[in-house]
Amino acid sequence: MNEVLKAVIAVDGARVSFGAVRALDGVTLSVMPGECVGLVGHNGAGKSTIVSVINGGLTPHEGSVASDGQRLERYGINAARARGVRCVFQELSLCPNLSIVENTRVMHRHLGGFGWRRRAANIIEKSLDTVFPGHGIDSGRAVGDLSIAERQMVEISMAFSNAGTPPRLVILDEPTSSLDASLARQMLDHVRRFIAAGGAVIFISHILHEILETSDRIVVMKDGRVVAERPADRFDHHGLVEAMGTVAKEESRPRSARERSTAPLTLSHPTKGLPFTARKGEIIALAGLAGHGQTELLLALHAAQSGNWLPERDPLVTFVAGDRRLNGVFELWSILRNFSIASLGDLTRRGLILAGEEVTKGADWRRRIEIRTPDMANRILSLSGGNQQKVLFARALATRAPVVLMDDPMRGVDVGTKQEVYAIIREEAARGRTFIWYSTEMDEVRLCDRVYVFREGRITAELAGDAVNETSIIAASFEGVAA
Repeated sequence: MNEVLKAVIAVDGARVSFGAVRALDGVTLSVMPGECVGLVGHNGAGKSTIVSVINGGLTPHEGSVASDGQRLERYGINAARARGVRCVFQELSLCPNLSIVENTRVMHRHLGGFGWRRRAANIIEKSLDTVFPGHGIDSGRAVGDLSIAERQMVEISMAFSNAGTPPRLVILDEPTSSLDASLARQMLDHVRRFIAAGGAVIFISHILHEILETSDRIVVMKDGRVVAERPADRFDHHGLVEAMGTVAKEESRPRSARERSTAPLTLSHPTKGLPFTARKGEIIALAGLAGHGQTELLLALHAAQSGNWLPERDPLVTFVAGDRRLNGVFELWSILRNFSIASLGDLTRRGLILAGEEVTKGADWRRRIEIRTPDMANRILSLSGGNQQKVLFARALATRAPVVLMDDPMRGVDVGTKQEVYAIIREEAARGRTFIWYSTEMDEVRLCDRVYVFREGRITAELAGDAVNETSIIAASFEGVAA
């Protein structure tokens, strides 16, 4: 009982249903001051729903919410904010048409009046400097002009900012999904400082070593229920994967020389620094600090190899977007239509869509990549962020394109599905498909045959074999030469 009285937020017996889908089935969760609670589970396990209950965006159909020992009868977004609850969403929520300063004003509504721009700039710049020293982001810039990593940095810093009501509980939903290793380390260091000063954090991530290193307590969810809860030091990576309900698979490893292709050149592209080439059947990684030209190269390759805007029966390239809300999903469409849009050349006759073939192909990929939905006819936004990303990946692989361009495609995808996707990539590469893969996760980079490291828009190093390791990549990222 004392724990409930002291908890910043305590949810007791929460049940939430969306039609026939039970998103929460009696979840009880509390967060104490000075505590980081790691929240893990597969995509669709209920993590986003319990977060919506805690931040006031969703009222549970059954159960209660309390704060500081007081049961809250009317708990919504305004009440949550008044109690210092802040949230960094996996689907970034900043307004792209407004500047960073203007977005700060939107979040801190009481900043109106004469001189609000100066006050808002001081607040966000102070927070950015604290969380990400040396960030180099101008607070006057429009959010739409920022890279996805910069947007994530701004949203994180905004959640930790203090404009009169200090943050007490910050919910971080996949906060490092678009950050490189250096930026992720800065953010995690700040989380530890915040916790040491008495703040509370709910940390959601599919990068399990971050959960294990940062959390005091770990809560595991599956199918809308809490299935395990204990101190973080009583978990290891293998045990955490098992608790989530995934059979622990063999560690990711680079492909052997026998698996790699020696086929003729697939494509090349003029770049600053070292030249870029990719061969048939290769898995090529683009690495280095976020925002240093990797995504720009992918977009340039796609533009150069795409003839026009109409879907082609035999496209040369296909693209998996990392920023799904900006250039990935069609938000008003169904899951099935989002999946099939890139394969219309194979699914139409005389300009008409073959509905039966579309449904069959969608069902096959739903099963193959485990898209968690009762019906592919549901809206794409009915899916969790990770499941939306699975749809984009399935969309690309379902085409006949020989080259797959991937812009950090596994953002927010659970560890079990990642292993399945990695196996699919290996199989497709063995059949001669080429993958060009920008990733912020070192485990993914190590799966690749060759690595191009970027710095300030230039390729500064090409690594292969045993040279594909974190030390060499970091050295090339910061110094421009491989270690």
